[in-house]
Amino acid sequence: MSPRDLLLALVVIIVWGLNFVVIKVGLHGMPPMLLGALRFLLAAFPAVLFIRRPQLPLRWLLAYGLTISLGQFAFLFSAMSVGMPAGLASLVLHSQAFFTLMFAAMLLGERLRASSLLGLLVAAGGLLLIGRQGGADMTLAGLVLTLCAAAMWALGNVVTRKIGKVNLVGLVVWGSLVPPLPFLALSWLLEGPEVIDSALRGIGLETVLVLIYLAFGATILGYGLWSRLLSRYPVSQVAPFSLLVPVVGLSSSALLLGERLGALQLLGALLVMLGLLINVWGGRLLQRLRRLGASPGAL
Repeated sequence: MSPRDLLLALVVIIVWGLNFVVIKVGLHGMPPMLLGALRFLLAAFPAVLFIRRPQLPLRWLLAYGLTISLGQFAFLFSAMSVGMPAGLASLVLHSQAFFTLMFAAMLLGERLRASSLLGLLVAAGGLLLIGRQGGADMTLAGLVLTLCAAAMWALGNVVTRKIGKVNLVGLVVWGSLVPPLPFLALSWLLEGPEVIDSALRGIGLETVLVLIYLAFGATILGYGLWSRLLSRYPVSQVAPFSLLVPVVGLSSSALLLGERLGALQLLGALLVMLGLLINVWGGRLLQRLRRLGASPGAL
């Protein structure tokens, strides 16, 4: 990877890693469903006026918008509003890798690798430790909702695989047209018109900056740079960079929000990261070991 593209990959990692701290700050001034509605409204307009609609059936565009956009962030924003720390959210959300494996096996008929199953078991053990400790900084509801967000992200990944090769930026921008109305309906039902009115009337500069970051930074800039990297390099070379997002998320939440992990949570976080690493590189390591074992020079 060229130094320029390596720098772009690091920009994406930092932008997406800081995203969780920004969400936490945004939830201080706005309820979760309304925050989601405004985020995707800004992500869609005015970008849809300049970016061509991806060539795919409307049902797949709706499926993408309802899973990876509406479903993921409705659960994630709710989780962080009821006690999920930003750093742990960035880590637990990446369990989507294992949900994706399971959904792909069930819905697409893909085979599960032994290394992926091992990684899943290790990460599941880490999640159990995180949930076991709990504490004042994390609620069980927050953990469960974050896992639901990861599952919706995974379903969105399966939808993306079914869609095939399309312009990722166009898919993200046009898919952002789907969530605003459902988010507003959820906000009306769950948060109420008085809360919506109060939040909109009292919107401050901090909330505006949060919305700009979420819409243009984490969504358009992040996915734009990511799609550029995917168009120039193999997925196997680009995807592992996403493992650094929880590292940035945990570090930034500790530095900027003062979040700290308990002993069991720290051990659980390390196990989840180990499980993700096994999932990404375990298969390649096993193949190399088999080649060495089959080579006469290894005797």
